[in-house]
Amino acid sequence: MAIATVPGAGIDVGSQAPAPVDPRRARRNRRIKDNLTGYAFLIGAVICFAFFSWYPMIRGVVMSFQRTRAGETTWVGWDNYERIINDPSFWTAWQNTLYFTVLALIAGYAVPFFLAVLLNEFRHAKGYLRILIYLPVMLPPASALFLFKYLAYDPSDAGLFNSILKAVGLPTSQWMQSTDMTMPAMVLASTWMNMGGAVLIYLAALQNIPGELYEAAELDGAGLWRRITNVTIPQTRLILSLMAMLQVVATMQLFIEPLILANGAGSEDSATSVVYLIYQHGFFQNDLNGAAALGVIMLVALIGFSAVYARLNAKQD
Repeated sequence: MAIATVPGAGIDVGSQAPAPVDPRRARRNRRIKDNLTGYAFLIGAVICFAFFSWYPMIRGVVMSFQRTRAGETTWVGWDNYERIINDPSFWTAWQNTLYFTVLALIAGYAVPFFLAVLLNEFRHAKGYLRILIYLPVMLPPASALFLFKYLAYDPSDAGLFNSILKAVGLPTSQWMQSTDMTMPAMVLASTWMNMGGAVLIYLAALQNIPGELYEAAELDGAGLWRRITNVTIPQTRLILSLMAMLQVVATMQLFIEPLILANGAGSEDSATSVVYLIYQHGFFQNDLNGAAALGVIMLVALIGFSAVYARLNAKQD
């Protein structure tokens, strides 16, 4: 097939080069395309949060001011809050929850940090030790707690912990059947179950500390404890502060430990937590409005704690 040519010019019309593309227009189109892609991902995340986080939260606040009986909903104002606060279990649950939080800060917050410092000092087998410490995190929480309940916390001499105590000549314990040992036992199980993630976070922070600081401390004759107090803790203060706040928020939501280890309330309500009390109102007493009111009270308490904690940290900075 012959290619058409312009008479007298000798120019091949079929082989003409395409018109040049405007670079500014190309950049603008690429920017619009990137923005549309980003907004598409953002809209998906916003929809998920709206349906599964924000709507239940707003709905819970509204339900806390209502009362539903026989399918009929009426507005009752602060009645649900007054009824919940006047319930003796309310104060017992808060006392137990705060007690657990304090114990968890002493053990569950300090132990992972010092384990990370110790691992950071090792020169060999770091990977194997990290796997060993992180292994409990890989277990489903319910499975890990059932292991503690039936193997470690067996109140008879066949239990692991009682066997160890008996072997060293110490008195055995009833563990979850004892009102005094319920909370310490739950803190021990929770710390073992969750500390792996915190250890890895602390290890990442420790490895970002310049080695020159430790070398200077060693030249000054500082031992391990002085290096920790004068170099490690100041250099990781930001991550320590963040983990402390996350630790408090997480431990205040104590639920699965009393549910599995203590069968819910425990002996003489020694294991009843605020979240477990919400679960009781909602699923056992069919009191969704009271459960919503209790959830709002806990939400306000956590928001207040977070605001005060952030304010104190800002003043220190």
